[in-house]
Amino acid sequence: MDSVLSEDPVALKILVAGGFGVGKTTLVGSISEIKPLRTEEVLSDRGIGVDDLDGVEAKTTTTVAMDFGRITIRDGLVVYLFGTPGQERFWFMWDELSHGALGAVVIADTRRLTDCFPSVDYFEQRGTPFVVAVNCFDGAAQHSVDDVRIALDLEDDVPVMLCDVRRRTSAKEVMITLVEHSLRTLASAN
Repeated sequence: MDSVLSEDPVALKILVAGGFGVGKTTLVGSISEIKPLRTEEVLSDRGIGVDDLDGVEAKTTTTVAMDFGRITIRDGLVVYLFGTPGQERFWFMWDELSHGALGAVVIADTRRLTDCFPSVDYFEQRGTPFVVAVNCFDGAAQHSVDDVRIALDLEDDVPVMLCDVRRRTSAKEVMITLVEHSLRTLASAN
């Protein structure tokens, strides 16, 4: 029997987190090989006074549960992507979504950098390896990776990178960086 067929399939779970409107749904959609599952709903009156739309005034929908996508690396090795909801009222779902995750991508928007602090804190407190992917929005001021690292008070070993989540190649680079960082982190812990 072929050794590939006799091996148990391996599934890796990666979270995509960050504040409201940073591009989590877009990243999952740009890299998933399947049509992603999206649980987006139209913003409603319930969000008035709760959701901060500064910098994302054109946003009309929000993820209320999760986004889900899949990437097949090779036969027997699949990555499952879970995009977390960005609004505080949906954070209760994060514990379930993060169970068993290899690591996480925290997407940052420099126009609203403080919105990614809860994600950074969440993964730091749980010891989950993560990278910060600064989504370079059109028209937003560009900041260096070092400036973002300082602003977020990140440890030196946490990768920070600039990206455009709309581009598959950029999203792929983010995922590769996360997997490599996660494997290094797990190897150094053992």
